[in-house]
Amino acid sequence: MILRSFTGRRKLKDLLLQNDNRVCADCNAPDPKWASANIGVFLCLKCCGVHRSLGTHISKVLSVTLDDWSEDEIDAMMEVGGNASANSIYESYIPQGYTKPGPDAGHDQRAKFIRAKYEFQEFLKPSLRIVSGKSSLESNSAKSFMDSFKSTSSSQRMEGMVEFIGMLKVKVIKGTDLAIRDIKSSDPYVILSLGQQTVQTTIIRSNLNPVWNEEYMLSVPEHYGQMKLKVYDHDTFSADDIMGEADIDLQPLITSAMAFGDAGMFGDMQIGKWLKSEDNPLIEDSTVNIVDGKVKQMMSLKLQNVESGLLDLELEWIPLDQ
Repeated sequence: MILRSFTGRRKLKDLLLQNDNRVCADCNAPDPKWASANIGVFLCLKCCGVHRSLGTHISKVLSVTLDDWSEDEIDAMMEVGGNASANSIYESYIPQGYTKPGPDAGHDQRAKFIRAKYEFQEFLKPSLRIVSGKSSLESNSAKSFMDSFKSTSSSQRMEGMVEFIGMLKVKVIKGTDLAIRDIKSSDPYVILSLGQQTVQTTIIRSNLNPVWNEEYMLSVPEHYGQMKLKVYDHDTFSADDIMGEADIDLQPLITSAMAFGDAGMFGDMQIGKWLKSEDNPLIEDSTVNIVDGKVKQMMSLKLQNVESGLLDLELEWIPLDQ
């Protein structure tokens, strides 16, 4: 059950206001706005980027203000009691050679500490450690936000009260095996929504395997949330029929892009990943790559709440100062 009630939000915000929760559990940066729901700690933007790349089986990251929380997730946070309580366990024994990173720590130091703390459990008391094989997670997918995410006049624009941190180019490539909504076929088109912005592809007549290859630009607000995708069948004389939908997590792309800054300074390489899970529409893991100096992410999505249909997209991050 997803928690949307005022009481649940109030409990979470009250917990965040505790003195120990006013700084990030992993680097002591002030005013954390993210949390690991299954570990029970509050995190800053930089550390939450590393947590997300560990996988949800280790750390399930949620926004305190943007995401919906289940009752179980709220109860788990309350039971832990906050950063001080969690750190008394996860940082009870820090061996020589490790130093807890500060708010301005670099990515390598931050990632090394967080992985040791939660993935490998090296700071637990020896009697509490869980012995397991080497993690199958790829360490190079653990990327953090850099200082460029902070508000600066050169990297943000204002539209009313909304701050934008970058641009997102979305290429709608093709659909496969889409649902039939007319007698034998459908007239599909795609609608993409991000914040208050909405764009629509052209309508392709009588085609269950349409190819669009159309590109659209969306401004990315500071609190961007998920991008919503819906596929419809165009009807001339009645309301258009839904042909499936999908929610797209933009954070792996944006986290990775901001961590590396000027992508033109790097060769082609993988810098992040959105992992396939039962909670998202991915058909397979979707990697974030630097390709010819640009940060791009290909993805194949299984449309939700419909009998059939796949959709292929390509995302590209474009900094505002580019």
